[in-house]
Amino acid sequence: MPASHKSQSPRQEPPERDERTIAVENASYRLGYLLAMFALLLAVARRSFFLKDPAWDLLGIVIGSGLAVQLYQWRARILGKAHFTAALLAVVGGGLVALLVASLAGGLLR
Repeated sequence: MPASHKSQSPRQEPPERDERTIAVENASYRLGYLLAMFALLLAVARRSFFLKDPAWDLLGIVIGSGLAVQLYQWRARILGKAHFTAALLAVVGGGLVALLVASLAGGLLR
């Protein structure tokens, strides 16, 4: 059979898994993860602000998935000191913003 007919077979071989393929896959997983997490955060905000329904279950999914990613990277020893400092500042800053919003909301509800 000539080589030109060989490429027209119905069953094709899977593409080679080189470094570029793995990098593109990882980038797509990152994009999907970010989309899912921001969608959950929007659902938390909608349930909290408009429906006045506590959304701790959804917020727990967001926080738990972030912790799982950080733990995996920490165990693989790819996190540096700057990353740890940035994560700590983000947690502290988020906590301060949460306290501010809670105190303002508490003052508005009285």
